Amino acid sequence: MTPLHAYSLSRRQVAMWTVLVLVSGCAVGPDFHRPAAPAVDGYTRQPLVAKTVSAEIPGGEEQSFVLNQDISHQWWTLFQSPQLNALIEKALRANPTLAAAQAGLRQATELVKAQQGFFYPTIQANFSPSRQKASASLSPPLSTNNLLYNLFTSQVTVGFTPDVFGGNRRQVESLRGLAESQRFQLEATYVTLTSNVVAAAVQQASLRAQIAATQDIIEISTKSLALVRRQFELGAVAGLDVAAQEAALAQVQQTLPPLQKQLEQNRDLLTALAGDFPSEDSFEQFELSAIRLPEELPVSLPSKLVEQRPDVRAAEEQLHSASALIGAAIANRLPQFTISAAYGGVATDFTKTFASGNPYWLVAGNVAQTLFAGGTLLHRQRAAEAAFEQAAAQYRSTVLTAFQNVADTLYALQSDAESLKAAVAAERAAKMTLDITLKQQQLGAVSYLALLSAQQAYQQTLIARVQAQANRYADTAALFQALGGGWWNRP
Repeated sequence: MTPLHAYSLSRRQVAMWTVLVLVSGCAVGPDFHRPAAPAVDGYTRQPLVAKTVSAEIPGGEEQSFVLNQDISHQWWTLFQSPQLNALIEKALRANPTLAAAQAGLRQATELVKAQQGFFYPTIQANFSPSRQKASASLSPPLSTNNLLYNLFTSQVTVGFTPDVFGGNRRQVESLRGLAESQRFQLEATYVTLTSNVVAAAVQQASLRAQIAATQDIIEISTKSLALVRRQFELGAVAGLDVAAQEAALAQVQQTLPPLQKQLEQNRDLLTALAGDFPSEDSFEQFELSAIRLPEELPVSLPSKLVEQRPDVRAAEEQLHSASALIGAAIANRLPQFTISAAYGGVATDFTKTFASGNPYWLVAGNVAQTLFAGGTLLHRQRAAEAAFEQAAAQYRSTVLTAFQNVADTLYALQSDAESLKAAVAAERAAKMTLDITLKQQQLGAVSYLALLSAQQAYQQTLIARVQAQANRYADTAALFQALGGGWWNRP
């Protein structure tokens, strides 16, 4: 009894291990390994300054760079603008681009689950009733002599394709990589949307400030023209002076419509980002003086940037997906195993379909190996390998762009602070020169050329100061976007 029992147990073990190997064999092809972070310790060639310069004006605050400081997922709240916070919350609820990215993630997830279904057997049930009449010149098809009869066929079939070489596992791995890529694209959509809203709000505040500055210059030029006209009536100046001042006023007035057009287009952009139509009047108005400049700016370590940039993570998962497809292509060149079984019954009376003698069953296995297909499977494998190389190059390009974005923004923040400081000084000097020139004009002590030069200088420095002021806000938002936007801290 003992030897026979041992022999029986051994056969069961062999059968069990055979089934296990057929069902869960090794997965051919390369196993994916995440690319290592770039071996760099900084973003810029020169060491990063600890603090920027400051200017005595809203938006001219000194900003300090804090290395390895984490980023809040609601980084825009650092601008301390309730209007901006409300607009971003509305955009996150109603923006269709975000909704499309969310639907894309759901689709990618469902495709993964659909492919995972091939790990399990396929079971189908079939019922086929029919009524038939046989020819009397032939032998009766039934065991009786009845030529007119009903026939009921019921059948359950089971089909299973063992994933011997891991082809299906690689397909699932590839689709899972695409789903993860879609998830990071969704995070990138969040970051891009919030950054675009902040940038558009800052641009609107800048345009409103430029329009207000232009209107001030028009008012000054209008008063100056009225004074020149009175002096002309008194014979103190020539008609050429009046014409020159009228031309100067017209030139300033000419700069106003383009700014107003940009403001309306900016309004349309903000309403679209918030998910509204341009005709709707749900519109926030932003002022530079009402937006606070964050004074502490986080700077992530370069080794963390590839972890935190959603576009880099999306490119990494695209690379993962391409790697898995190589294994799937290799598996398609190897033998394909299938197992099928059927159980059913046939009877002229439905209630006797599975009565004694009527049931039937079938179990079959199949192994197929492609011997020749014109090189199709080989070239598909080579195509998958080329696609992996392409994805690797695209990943490296995305990483380089990410580091470039951070470096450009850090340089811009330092330059913006210095530009604003210089612009404030130039504006004050030009305003003082214009005030002195206007007083001298009232006394008839300066020529119209000196007045025109002073007006033009003040106009240019005033607009430059407003633009430099807005650049500090815009580039601060750009830094948060370049560093990844803090999506990893979202609940």
